[in-house]
Amino acid sequence: MKYTRLGKTGLKVSRIGLGCMSYGRAASGMHQWTLDEAAAAPFFRQAVELGVTFWDTANVYQGGTSEEFVGRAIREFSRREDIVLATKVHGRMHDGPGGSGLSRKAILEQLDASLRRLGTDYVDVYYIHRFDDQVPVEETMETLHDVVKAGKVRYLGASSMWAWQFVKMQHAAELHGWTRFSAMQDQYNVLRREEERDMIPLCLDQGVGLTPYSPLAKGRAARPWGEQTARSSTDTVAQAFDRDVDKPVVDAVHQIAEDRRVPMAQVALAWVLSKQVVSCPIVGATKPKHLEDAVAALEVSLSADEIAPLEAPYTTQDNYWW
Repeated sequence: MKYTRLGKTGLKVSRIGLGCMSYGRAASGMHQWTLDEAAAAPFFRQAVELGVTFWDTANVYQGGTSEEFVGRAIREFSRREDIVLATKVHGRMHDGPGGSGLSRKAILEQLDASLRRLGTDYVDVYYIHRFDDQVPVEETMETLHDVVKAGKVRYLGASSMWAWQFVKMQHAAELHGWTRFSAMQDQYNVLRREEERDMIPLCLDQGVGLTPYSPLAKGRAARPWGEQTARSSTDTVAQAFDRDVDKPVVDAVHQIAEDRRVPMAQVALAWVLSKQVVSCPIVGATKPKHLEDAVAALEVSLSADEIAPLEAPYTTQDNYWW
């Protein structure tokens, strides 16, 4: 495993992160392809063995049961001080006034609920899962600053928003001397590159580290065109990567992988890792090879001649973070 700093902070993170949306009780949430606790345990153990110390979950993943699994896994397979633990707030947990969004009431209530499920008294990186246009940014940023100063959160992150919204929140924090965001978790992969327009240049300029989700485009960039998986055949979000215009990019990944005699996942992830702004891609694992390929991608250095055919066929799009 290789390690780096999260953006310009002093926080050391593994270059590969374990995404935990795949773990939880399916009846509790939106995904029916998730793994229960017994099935998920080997992946937490594997992450520890491979040196994957950045673990990423969210309060809404499987109705909070993902957080429960993660908390117990840390205690069983590692130590709290050895894991960089991230979770998120914004999505609906219940219909009450503190059940969703980024109001002061919601953040304080949901953070405490996450800490109880995780079985810890702090999280290392606390992300706002989305922008909340119903709440003044000053209210959100002051509350986030307060939980940092209370010792419940070490660093702040944001996820999936327009660059102007991110700037607005960062400016409010700077203006009042509050804690700023150190990480941005957005969708970034060889098939979805819209963040290169505004968000990535902004993060580079401000020293914010990217911890992108879906670095393999929901698995689409990790298998030849036409092949399906259990997730791709049932997940409507994953099916959005089956556009005809994506085929030339997937074909290019496939060709480079064949030439190098490595799995496509290693090539697709190596492309993400080659970007200066990226601190730690978040990789979901439901098969042993998923984390193995992710770690192996750290040793794959793509040449300019290989990057060119990966990037040349790209077609721009809207609604790119879903």
